[in-house]
Amino acid sequence: MKFARIVFLIAGIYGIVVIAPQYFVETTLVQQSQQPFNHPEYFYGFLGVTLAWQIAFLIIATDPPRYRPMMFAACVEKLSFGVAIPILHMLNRVTLNIVAAASIDVVLLVLFVVAIFRTAKVKA
Repeated sequence: MKFARIVFLIAGIYGIVVIAPQYFVETTLVQQSQQPFNHPEYFYGFLGVTLAWQIAFLIIATDPPRYRPMMFAACVEKLSFGVAIPILHMLNRVTLNIVAAASIDVVLLVLFVVAIFRTAKVKA
């Protein structure tokens, strides 16, 4: 249980630190890419949903056995970004920097799966 608590606490704090500042960098991103956002609602929607999940990770960390069912959904959250980005890179649609960022989600996904198994032992 301690392992799951630490993993989800770190994931939540890390996610908030990484995601929250992105609400304030649209202008910088547009300048760097030299293209306007065609669909800013997707960008801000992504940030909002992702930030909500970071809060969910912090909630899971408070009582991992109780919130174990949410860990499966947390895995889907990490899997969706961790798999999509390498595919987009193979299609030359994102840079290697983005792949590196997504690799952190893959590491967290593995840790979440381990936490699921360890929490099952605690529950039994």
